[in-house]
Amino acid sequence: MPRMRAPTLPRLTTPTTTPGPREFVAMMALVMALNALAIDTMLPALPAMAAALYAPSDNAQQAIISFYFFGLAFGSLLHGPLADRFGRRRIILGAIIAYVIVALATPMVQSWTMLLAMRFLHGLCGAAMGVVATAVVRDRTSGDQMARTLSLIFLIFMVVPIIAPSVGQLLLMFAPWPMIFVLLAALACAMGLWVLLRLGETLNPDDRLPLRIAPMLDSWRQVSTHRQAVAYMIGSSLAVGANYGFLNSAQQIIAVGFGRADIFALCFACVAGGIAISNFWNARLVLRFGARRVSQSALIAFLLLSFAQFYMASAEESLWGFIVIVSLNMGMIGFIGANFSSIAMQPFGHIAGTASSFQNAVRTMVAAAVGATIGAQFDGSSVPLAKGYMLCGALSLLCILWGERGQLFTRPNPPHLP
Repeated sequence: MPRMRAPTLPRLTTPTTTPGPREFVAMMALVMALNALAIDTMLPALPAMAAALYAPSDNAQQAIISFYFFGLAFGSLLHGPLADRFGRRRIILGAIIAYVIVALATPMVQSWTMLLAMRFLHGLCGAAMGVVATAVVRDRTSGDQMARTLSLIFLIFMVVPIIAPSVGQLLLMFAPWPMIFVLLAALACAMGLWVLLRLGETLNPDDRLPLRIAPMLDSWRQVSTHRQAVAYMIGSSLAVGANYGFLNSAQQIIAVGFGRADIFALCFACVAGGIAISNFWNARLVLRFGARRVSQSALIAFLLLSFAQFYMASAEESLWGFIVIVSLNMGMIGFIGANFSSIAMQPFGHIAGTASSFQNAVRTMVAAAVGATIGAQFDGSSVPLAKGYMLCGALSLLCILWGERGQLFTRPNPPHLP
């Protein structure tokens, strides 16, 4: 009698095809957008969450945002080395599963301290969405082409901050704030399925690095001692920190300072639209003029706009005057972010995962600290935010001048354009 073999379960394998350019950009953008959703959908609910769990002060509600950012920073150091060792695909999928679990567990917390702890853990999981996705882009592109791809990704990504507060506000009309976390879990499940079915491994087997402390520290040393990489990493941190300052205090500025909580989502969408528009144009300008020229010009414009913003904030500022000037400044950050990141990553193609994780950790930690400091100064007006913008813009420009040894608007190794 022939021997009966035990039945075997079907096994999910890596996709045999890879996403085309458009699908790839959309996928990476929406993977990254899971972090934006975890931040921006919260904004309309901050007062309700703070009241339900007895936050110690009015400004303490900003910690719901800041602790997620701190989780992102620490998580960045974890996911990069893991992605260099085990591959990009496994780490993204594992992080999405953890993201879903934490999202579903957060509504069960019973204290303010536990809520902040869960927000930190959520950011720790979400860090992979930014770090590993950036490494995936670096696996497939480099130089100005990488800056263009990142800009296209950020263009799609920025649609989420435009609509996320409205989604959160709409959900609050029919359900309590914990349902926001249920929505985050459902969206993350959908993204995980897309990655599982369509994204193949992008890490070259020859570039896999062992999980050893010495090589990791050596990689960090390479990143932290490269003059231009450090300059653009810190310069980007300061510019992004100004943006985080707005995120932390936006709900209070509009709802308390201007007394228009009813149109907060609309105001936030207008400001976020500034970054979306700039990323749209950046994708077209960067190949023509180069990442340095575009981003350095934007940084100078950001600083000048910050002076104008401070002047307006010190006078009788109107809500829509505030929205216009902040939208313009956010637009400049849109030109700065993707380009500064690609310039800082350019020398490290051979250690893209570790380099991306280290740079993201530093960038997010510095930006989160700067943003929390700016937000904590809220006094019922937009003056502290304007001061923060001026200081961040000036220090960022000094960093770039140091990194480029005083030589701005250069373009090393421009691509051939038809």
